[in-house]
Order: sequence, then C-alpha cells, then structure tokens
Amino acid sequence: MPSPHLQLPLSRRGFMMASAGAGAALGLAPTPARADGARRPFGRYGSPATRLTPQTLYVHPGGAGDFTTVRDAVAAATGSGYTLVIAPGTYRQTVAVDATRTDMTWIGASENPRDVVIVHDNAAGTPKPGGGTYGTTGSATTTVQAAGFTARWITFANDWLRADHPEITGTQAVAIKVQGDRSAFHHCRFLGHQDTLYADSTALTAFARQYYSHCYVEGDVDFVFGRATAVYENCHFRTLNRTDLGGAPYGFVFAPSTAGANPRGYLVVRGRISSEAPDAHYKLARPWVPSSDTTARPMLTVRETHMGPGIDAVAPYTNMREAHPWQTMRFAEYRNTGPGAVITVPENRPQLAASEAASHTKRAYLGDWRPYA
Repeated sequence: MPSPHLQLPLSRRGFMMASAGAGAALGLAPTPARADGARRPFGRYGSPATRLTPQTLYVHPGGAGDFTTVRDAVAAATGSGYTLVIAPGTYRQTVAVDATRTDMTWIGASENPRDVVIVHDNAAGTPKPGGGTYGTTGSATTTVQAAGFTARWITFANDWLRADHPEITGTQAVAIKVQGDRSAFHHCRFLGHQDTLYADSTALTAFARQYYSHCYVEGDVDFVFGRATAVYENCHFRTLNRTDLGGAPYGFVFAPSTAGANPRGYLVVRGRISSEAPDAHYKLARPWVPSSDTTARPMLTVRETHMGPGIDAVAPYTNMREAHPWQTMRFAEYRNTGPGAVITVPENRPQLAASEAASHTKRAYLGDWRPYA
C-alpha cells in the first residue's frame, strides 16, 4: 500500500515495547512456560509419541518435536488436512503455505498467542539477494494461498522498523498475506506497522472468504488491507504512536480494495479500535483502488464497534487517490460507539438503516461456510 510518509523514519520500537490497556504485553518474547512445560511442551495436543492423528506434526525450537521450524514442517506436510502443533518459541523465518496444502491447521500449543511468534523483517524496499527488492507481497513473513487454512493462538509479526532503515522508502512490511478461501484465525495477533494484515485473494475473480475472531491487530498505515471478503468479529485494532511526523494523520486502519464485482468486502462487527497516538490522529479508512484493478470499489462496514478518541470523528475517511474519492465507495457504519464514532458531520459518516444492516452480517458475508459455529 502506498504511504504518504515514505521518507520519514519511525523511532518507536513498535510492538517490541509494551502497550497499555487490553493489548498490553505485546513484546515478542514468549511468556514464561507453565510448570509442566518441560514435560508437556505441546500441552494437551499430544506429542510425536502420542499423535493426535497420523497427519499431526509437532514443531519445537529445542528439538522435542518432529521439526524445529514451522517452515520445515509445512514443507513436509504435502497434501491436504495436516495439523501443525507449535510449541512456545520465537520462529524467525518466512513461511509459505502454497495452494496444494489445503485444509491445514496451525495450533499454538500453549493456547496463548504471545507464546508462539512467527516473525521476520523484510520490507517492500528491502534489497533481495539476487537483485531488486521484495515488494509489498514479497515482504510478508507468512503467506497463505491454500484454501481451508485455520490458525489458533499464533502471533504473526513483521518487526522491520523505519528507524533502522532510513535509506529505504518502500516501508510496507507485511506480517501475513492471506489469499485462500475459507481462511480462519481465532485468538491470533498480527503485529507490524505499515500493511500488517493483507487480507486478499489469489485473483481478481476469486472472492476469498476469511474470518477473524477475537484477534488483535496493530499498525499505522493501511494496516488491514486487501480485496478479500473478510469478517472481523470481536477483534481489537490498535493504532501506534509515531514520533517522526509533525501532525495528523498518522495513518489509516483499513484500506480495502474490494473488486467491483464482489458484493462483500470487509465487515467489522462488535470490535474495538484503540490508540496510543494523540486524539484524532488516525483515519478509520481510505479506499485502495490499485493500478491492477482500476474498477475496484472498496467496501467496508463497521458496526457495533467502539472507536476510541484516536479516530478522527469529524473526517474519518479520506482518499488514497483523488481520482477515486471515498464517497463513491462502499463505506458504511452502524450503531458504533465511543468518541471516535460521534457523528458531527453527517455527510462524513454514512450510516446504514436497520433494514440495510440486516444484510451486513457474518452469515451473509460467509454464506454456507460457518467457521464460527
């Protein structure tokens, strides 16, 4: 995603520091292991000696599992229906789940997403060993193209920092890019700065459905973006402070790029948006109409969500490009609360009628797929 402040470094250490409130303890170091951690590193999910199923693989950084890295476990999981049980640890690597590895499940063994962290530090402008740069897609720590992917209690992170690389102007740094249909994330964390969570699809004509439940996402510029049909239920979005800018806006929470032919874009329901930045220094959203799809008509509905004072209540939406004004896109709100949701300029806060809201539900967006059942 383009950044309005590409040349400016960020001095804050981001998620490597603790944040106040419900998103506290966001450091990458795992929490202390439980007393029985040495004897049962995979908790209640068995072990290589007592597998849950023949297609269950165990990952442990110290060698107590089948593999010491998530990447190697994925490479061994050829075919469909594999489960990876991942022991607490920080796994510094990039991981890709290609389209052939369908219906894969990743489980954080401790059932605490702070314990299992998959992290790397590429940015769009980072030079590649063979020449060129990674680009936004190539910067992703984790890439999921397969259908039917599920993750529970995992942290996906990209800890690339602007302050460490003032020479790089391509500051997009993706924690995870999700493209597969029927992708579900429960109690996961997504940590980064610009372009943290890339909820996308494999092609313009592929309407990938994704579901995020009780997840935490933090960042600054366009940190939830892409063209997927995605439902975010009971999720917490947190905007980061910035010391490199002289004024607002610091960034944008959502930047959907929904294809014009797709009737469903992003749906945020019963969520929470908090901020460690000064009041009104963030926009709720801006539409992304990429050069690869100039007919895109971004869609975002935010309903029954609490918006803190970090969101600019007077003008919560803005344009990414003047040729595609946000007013012509599919942005809407319904029964939101909090200081960032106050309607002071009605034309700047498009509201759904109750009859319209009835069609903006997780069931309507996800159809016959019920990851929440």
